[in-house]
Amino acid sequence: MKAKAVVRFKFHSKKHLEIVFKALEPEIKKPATTRSKANLERDATFLVLKVEARDTVALRATLNTYLRLINSMTNVLDILENA
Repeated sequence: MKAKAVVRFKFHSKKHLEIVFKALEPEIKKPATTRSKANLERDATFLVLKVEARDTVALRATLNTYLRLINSMTNVLDILENA
């Protein structure tokens, strides 16, 4: 793998962190492509996303996918919490 990225997301609640982590587990276990792989870790109130890819195009595509998923989930969790 040539391209790598690490992104750390801070959550205000461990509950939200666990929900997002568990929702993303199936995506991590069975990636859509062989050009990249992703890994998720929990570090206190941080979700750590590590992505490795064969090239920068695959890295960008994989990062965009996970960033959109995480953003959507956190938006839904915020809406539900404030409802």
